[in-house]
Amino acid sequence: LKANPNRAARGVVIEAKMAKGRGPVSTLLVQNGTLHINDNIIVGKLFGKVRAMSNDKGHPVNSTGPGIPTEVLGISGVPEAGEAFFVVEDEKKAKEIVQERQEQERQEQMRPAKRVSLEELHAQIQAGKIKELNLIIKADVQGSLEAIKDTLDKLNVSEIKLNFMHAGVGNINTSDVVLAMASNALILGFNVVADDLAKQASAKEGIEIKIYNIIYELANEIKAAVEGMLEPRLKKVFLGKVEIRKVFTLTKAGRVAGCFVVKGKINRHCMVSLVRNGEAVFEGKLSSLKRFKDDVKEVAEGYECGISLSGFDNVQQGYIIEAYDIEKIARKL
Repeated sequence: LKANPNRAARGVVIEAKMAKGRGPVSTLLVQNGTLHINDNIIVGKLFGKVRAMSNDKGHPVNSTGPGIPTEVLGISGVPEAGEAFFVVEDEKKAKEIVQERQEQERQEQMRPAKRVSLEELHAQIQAGKIKELNLIIKADVQGSLEAIKDTLDKLNVSEIKLNFMHAGVGNINTSDVVLAMASNALILGFNVVADDLAKQASAKEGIEIKIYNIIYELANEIKAAVEGMLEPRLKKVFLGKVEIRKVFTLTKAGRVAGCFVVKGKINRHCMVSLVRNGEAVFEGKLSSLKRFKDDVKEVAEGYECGISLSGFDNVQQGYIIEAYDIEKIARKL
């Protein structure tokens, strides 16, 4: 790799954080040129004048060349890791460029959101209700923030969308709590604290703030929350097989099937399939289950019973009733 040290510096942000008593601190890597004290610098939508620089050993330096990571003070905010920076001639030009970039961002945010068509809405309804989990994330440094977002992005599944309402560097404040109230979001902090006003506001409004020191623990808790929101899988659990041996028509009860339990059991509140020639002609519940004239909760294998189906009268001799329960199985990612 080659670089020209005799030109205005440009490069990339490696890391950035809000340091107590020092303000925004950025670790920059110069890729071309030389960065000097008092240079006017633009980083994304931020600008500033380089007030101080220090090398990897923490020693103050007045300039830094290509390939040398340097900690810089003077940028107006905390830039994102990976953002490009470059030096301009004067502060006025730096402000003009940054204002233009900020205006472009505002214009993009003001664009109307894409409306869902009726066809898309119908498809979503058919597929099942879409669920969302809104999150506000605050971390100590930009690198941690990106790592957390990447980890959580991998938890996304088709039914559930993780929305990052806000992700930033610094301690949790009242603005985060207000946003959480408006968006019904969960506030996650990594190696940060919530200030006193934020704690009071969250306690008053019932907003949950969770603080972590290990990314793995944060991801595991969100994973558990997402799994809890997934619709459970439904599984049929076989209970019994019943033969219809005779059909009676009663004045009050309508058509009642005289049955024999050939396998397993049948209970009053189970689900049943009415099978004719191997094909199910009815799925539903029982309206009554009797032994002789008495209502019973369950009839076991080898016993006779009387059965009426809820909402279906066309039972015939020789049909088979299969009894089953529905078991809900929790989904895992």
